[in-house]
Amino acid sequence: LTIDRLAERANMTELLDREINYGFSGGEIKRSELMQLLAQKPEFTLLDEPESGVDLVNIALIGELINELLDKSCPIVNRKCMGLIITHTGHIMDYVNARTGHVMIDGRISCGGDPREILATIKKQGYEECAKCVLG
Repeated sequence: LTIDRLAERANMTELLDREINYGFSGGEIKRSELMQLLAQKPEFTLLDEPESGVDLVNIALIGELINELLDKSCPIVNRKCMGLIITHTGHIMDYVNARTGHVMIDGRISCGGDPREILATIKKQGYEECAKCVLG
């Protein structure tokens, strides 16, 4: 892929003539970072709160870029890139096709399973429900 094509996908063509991330909004920085990752094609990606600082309109685009980065269209055995997404709010889960989710409490992995189910449980019953998994 060319830089122009990546910029088009990330809705950043108007920012190509500027210094990287200089004066960018939170959402522009996230899109720029994902564009750079797409160009690099890493085998493993760690994304720390990809929806942080991103307005609601652009979270969907961030999700699309993450799905593209993680090559979600391929079966797991054929994928060239895997990733770990850290989120506190879970908003990005509406747009990313995550296969597995985990909750960490006091530095230990607690509940694990379907990320949407885990998030729904937390929204309904709080983290206390996940703490039962650790303590039980």
